[in-house]
Amino acid sequence: MRFEGLNVAEFFSNIKDTLSKVTNAISGNSDREPPKPAKGNKLNSPKSEAEFYRGTTAERSEYVVSEEAAPLEESELESEYLESEYLEPEYDRYPIVKREWEGLKRLIAWLEIEPQVTSLQTKGKELLRPGLTLLGTKSPQKSDSSELPENSESQNTQLQINTALQENSAPQANIKKRISRPPRFWISLGVASIGGGALIYSLWILYTLDKGLPDVNDLSAFNRDGTLTIKAADNTILLQSGPATRDKLKLKEIPEQLVQAFIAIEDRRFYKHRGVDYQGIVRSIVSNLVARDLVQGGSTITQQLARVVFLNQERSIRRKVREALLAQKIERELSKDQVLERYLNLVYLGSDAYGVADAALVFFSKTVDKLTLAEMATLAGLPPAPSEYSPLVNPDMAKKRRNLVLQEMQEAKVITEVQAKEAMAEPIAVKPSPPKRFNVVAPYFASYIRKELPRYVSLDALEAGGLTVETTVDLKWQKIAEKVVKDAIEVDGRRQGFEQAALVSMDTKTGEVKALVGGGNFKESQFNRATQALRQPGSTFKGLVYAAAMAAGFSPYDSYEDEPIIIDGYQPNNYGKKFSGWRSISDALTSSVNVVAVKVLMDVGFEPAIKVANDMGIKSKLSPIYSLALGSSEVNLLELTNAYGTLAAQGNFIEAHGIKRVINQRGDVIYQAKFKPKRVLDKDSAAITTWMLEGVVQEGTGGPAALNDRAVAGKTGTSENVRDLWFIGYIPQVVTGVWLGNDDNYPTWGTSGTAAYNWRDFMSQAVKGMPVEKFPKLPQLEGRKGSIKAKPVEPKRIIRGMIVNEDGAIVPYNPNPEPKYYPPQEPAYQEPAYQEPAYEEPAYQEPAYEEPAYQEPGY
Repeated sequence: MRFEGLNVAEFFSNIKDTLSKVTNAISGNSDREPPKPAKGNKLNSPKSEAEFYRGTTAERSEYVVSEEAAPLEESELESEYLESEYLEPEYDRYPIVKREWEGLKRLIAWLEIEPQVTSLQTKGKELLRPGLTLLGTKSPQKSDSSELPENSESQNTQLQINTALQENSAPQANIKKRISRPPRFWISLGVASIGGGALIYSLWILYTLDKGLPDVNDLSAFNRDGTLTIKAADNTILLQSGPATRDKLKLKEIPEQLVQAFIAIEDRRFYKHRGVDYQGIVRSIVSNLVARDLVQGGSTITQQLARVVFLNQERSIRRKVREALLAQKIERELSKDQVLERYLNLVYLGSDAYGVADAALVFFSKTVDKLTLAEMATLAGLPPAPSEYSPLVNPDMAKKRRNLVLQEMQEAKVITEVQAKEAMAEPIAVKPSPPKRFNVVAPYFASYIRKELPRYVSLDALEAGGLTVETTVDLKWQKIAEKVVKDAIEVDGRRQGFEQAALVSMDTKTGEVKALVGGGNFKESQFNRATQALRQPGSTFKGLVYAAAMAAGFSPYDSYEDEPIIIDGYQPNNYGKKFSGWRSISDALTSSVNVVAVKVLMDVGFEPAIKVANDMGIKSKLSPIYSLALGSSEVNLLELTNAYGTLAAQGNFIEAHGIKRVINQRGDVIYQAKFKPKRVLDKDSAAITTWMLEGVVQEGTGGPAALNDRAVAGKTGTSENVRDLWFIGYIPQVVTGVWLGNDDNYPTWGTSGTAAYNWRDFMSQAVKGMPVEKFPKLPQLEGRKGSIKAKPVEPKRIIRGMIVNEDGAIVPYNPNPEPKYYPPQEPAYQEPAYQEPAYEEPAYQEPAYEEPAYQEPGY
């Protein structure tokens, strides 16, 4: 047997083999045929009980080896054991297990119990050495056959039998030697076996636990369960919910005295241990017993970090063991500075503050670099009981705890006695602030992201939490959009009768939403008018109808008559109920002529027009009715803007999205946006439609949207009774939509030109400095074929030249109707209200001097 290294399993395996062989020998060699008794000798003659006892005692005294005898060398033990005539055949059936057990070696090293294991192995050798010397063989006793006659043939035969019997009885003699051991030997063997088995079992459990430990390489990406963090494109945090750390600092950004304060009170031997501080555990127990209070904890900073990140607050031995193993694993794979940085950013310090940066704001309304020594000590004293030691909840306990931290810092010689006394003399002065994570940046965009998240992430991942969502929003554009919407409501809304506005801006090449504002005040109303409000788009839908017409092979120069017409009982009317005769498609779009739009829809067909609109990005239900051309089917601002973005992208549709990727609490990417452009409209049709929409801005109703440095294409829209005011416009790189109106659908008294003006206000700032790109040139129109097939609508009845009057009657159209006469009415007499005249003091005037008239004296 070998005792070098850590061959513990081999050691106990060999003990098992030895005991098994002894047990088989004691059982009487049942696998062998018992020897036949010899005639004419006394070898197998019956013995009395006393004779048997005396013989057994004599044999035992002869073969028991003295405890004082010099032990055999290990090689001699093995050679004698292998040369045994009785044991050699069975020994081959029990091969020695040869294993390295590298895992156990590592675990023993991690647990720092190498001296104990070495001591146990030495004791095992000492205990088992006497027993092993008994495995050697002895010469059997001489036979008594010399008394028989030498030349007798029967004597020779009997001698052969006796010799055979003696050979058979040799193993039995060996058995007697093995079982004749003092009780202390068997007790020691049992204790060693149980202890060794327990040790091996414990080490195996530790090995199993170690194999199941999580990866600790990237703790920087960790977020607690139940948290959600939404970030802008530049990694600025927009929103946090749950127990999340808002501001994560680098270690070099944290004041050295603050770091020293935490080490002094939580883990003074932080730089000396390897994750678990056995000396610190004993010291904390003694300190707490002496103080009769919880003045020191036994867990190291690394153990606390392991508990925060990977474990829970369960009180069990298994959790403590895993905590210790994790702490040691963290220390092996991270530096001390990395451990400190992660701990100080994640530790919970009460009042919804996670990490020292959040706590400095919550308790003192400061950044960490502005904290005083007393304030640093106050924060360092919070981890064991954040509520009990909170300066907001219990100032007296907080002061007592703070002073204890200062005392520990002085004893650790990181501050002087004078510094400690000055800090202890300061009162507990707090200036509370709400945690930063309660502040939401771009709230309408953040709410849009939260509603979109279930589309890309499983329900289990959402319930587990700890997610970080990286979004597409450009905070510069978002702030511009928020101000434009606010000004539109406060300035234009008062004059034109609308109380709400919304704006969406997208990158036409990627589909990324760069800005989204769903209302004027998120605190007053969380209803997102950019994504949730379904409103009639009015004439802005004409852009999609004309795009379908171009795809069906129509020309922008095809003409239609603008006339009074009733189609299956439906009468399209122009603004002011004026009709202008024959107009080209392009001209009709520039002037937003309703009758021509309806006629074009009839020639294209409901099915092709709806399919093109859906392919371009409209997800809401579109009804196959004549008024569809005028925007009677409700849509939201985001999808309508997305559809116009398809025109800007020359017929390629990319779904509007605000999420780039989602990372779970372990740092794994569980969603990555991979949107690719899809051709839904041929390039020529898209180019022709864009060319026509440029005319709307240059010469038509979209004039207020024109930019000074680049071309703009877009379309205005006004729903029935002027309830909604729209403008959707784009340049080659960016598409933006604006909506103005009231939540209760109350009519406004504004125009769609106001929406176009606010579009310009946003775009002129957002795209400032962006390279100027030109729209595609108008393609060759002659001989052009469509990419889709038109399916014209066949109306049942068309009435031309007639209109439906206010009474519902169909009457001939009168282009110059006489104004209605309303007879004058006598105004009702109203008694004037009597007013008491106010008394006024007469102004004083200096009497004018008059020259007395001259009179001739009488004579």
